[in-house]
Amino acid sequence: MFPELNNLLNTTPDRAEQGKLTLLCDAKTDGSFLVHHFLSFYLKANCKVCFVALIQSFSHYNIVGQKLVNIVELRGAVPSTWVTQGVSLTAARECGQLVFLEGLKSSVDVFFRAQAAPHPLQFLREADAGNLQPLYEFVREALKPVGDGQAAWRCPVLLVDDLSVLLSLGLGAVAVLDFVHYCRVAVCWERKGNIVALVHDSGDTEDEENDILLNGLSHQSHLILRAEGLATGFCRDVHGQLRVLWRTPSQPAAQRDRSLTYQYKIQDKSVSFFAKGMSPAVL
Repeated sequence: MFPELNNLLNTTPDRAEQGKLTLLCDAKTDGSFLVHHFLSFYLKANCKVCFVALIQSFSHYNIVGQKLVNIVELRGAVPSTWVTQGVSLTAARECGQLVFLEGLKSSVDVFFRAQAAPHPLQFLREADAGNLQPLYEFVREALKPVGDGQAAWRCPVLLVDDLSVLLSLGLGAVAVLDFVHYCRVAVCWERKGNIVALVHDSGDTEDEENDILLNGLSHQSHLILRAEGLATGFCRDVHGQLRVLWRTPSQPAAQRDRSLTYQYKIQDKSVSFFAKGMSPAVL
């Protein structure tokens, strides 16, 4: 995870909120660094995580997770010393904390191997391409309360990277929104957990399905992080800007929204954030 982003959001793994839907959005840039942040964040928070990964392989997320800088103070030393720690997705999966659905590999299984039971991505082979119930059942089963003798996790978390892929595979925006709605009931309301999902903003005014999905999720979200490319084009020292919008869906629009905008630079093991026009390279 990125400590600077935690500071901007005024949160830490020790005091992560529950029952929230966080929407990650990227436009004319790659917002995957936000996915890696929240995956590491919730694993560090000792949450049970169901990760529906439709873009990259398990090894990709695992390598990035181990590289991310997480600053930890070693108390008791004089003077205090600091070390950096990443997260191991392999270890998290082996101990049962992480349930990982690898979409790229699973799609091959759906097409070319006989399945004894419904597969989470069964819609790929069905005439009714809008049926996401098997995927919902997979999420619900993955995040069910633990039984006696099992490790107790803080709260369940569903992470999806990314929902736009479902549109590309022929699903309608309404079907995807229904899937998110049922997941919110099971994860956020019933089990007081969280959902984090990434959606691409294609910027195409004629892409109605993408607009419906983005607008529908925006109205339900408690936090929206929107990564955008710079209007001036590529810059070596400023890679984009991040709009942060805090929302309280139950309140009137004039009272529920608070937003801030930062620019950022992606480094090898971290991301640095700064106010617009205040890049250290510029100053």
